Amino acid sequence: MAVRKMVERQTGVALWRQIADRIRLAISNGDYDATGMVPPEMALAREFGVNRHTVRSALAALAEEGLVRAVQGRGTLIERKERVTYPISRRTRFSQGLGRQVKEIGSKLLDHREVPASHETAAPLGLSPGAPLIELRTVSSGDGRPLSVAVGYFPADRFPKMAEEYARLGSVTKAFAAQGLDDYVRVSTEIVARHADTDELALLKLSPGAIILEAQAVNADLEGRPVEYSRTRFAADRMKLRIET
Repeated sequence: MAVRKMVERQTGVALWRQIADRIRLAISNGDYDATGMVPPEMALAREFGVNRHTVRSALAALAEEGLVRAVQGRGTLIERKERVTYPISRRTRFSQGLGRQVKEIGSKLLDHREVPASHETAAPLGLSPGAPLIELRTVSSGDGRPLSVAVGYFPADRFPKMAEEYARLGSVTKAFAAQGLDDYVRVSTEIVARHADTDELALLKLSPGAIILEAQAVNADLEGRPVEYSRTRFAADRMKLRIET
């Protein structure tokens, strides 16, 4: 087994979190595919230069995510490593993007409200700060497993019933259609990776230290007028984003 870089002390990030991140990445990369097992605790402790208690904390966090499972007499089994591929293209649609990769797709409206546009939300929508927006907070899942949480902003004067239609139809695309917008396209997408915050951990059912991919996106109608600005956070160990042109 190749020795990885030792964990970094005095960085403000707990050692067990660093180890959990690296084991999670190793599982995703297929480093343990030959055995289907995570290396023994003693081997991991030597590899990362820590004690077994720290390794156990990392493995316990991964077990809470459902990524590994302790099997008595055998060690730590890799429970699930597959990730759903989500394409980002000119016409990005959640349900169509997942296709046949999952049997059941779920979308839930967590809350909604009308808010004045901030500088952050006004600019991508081509509006002035203070313009009324409909804010939707949603969570989407595949086969009962949370995959993403999102906050979306829509011009309130054009889509005044966005929350009601989303709650009724469970889809941004269908909610748009119910209000007269039959088609729209992706204008831009920016993606960053970071650690999940407290709310994201709870909504996505992740353990502390988990990584998310955040996509900030702008959608527009076919005349080029922005209709949505969104921030979607994907669980990195469950989702793989593929850029299509």
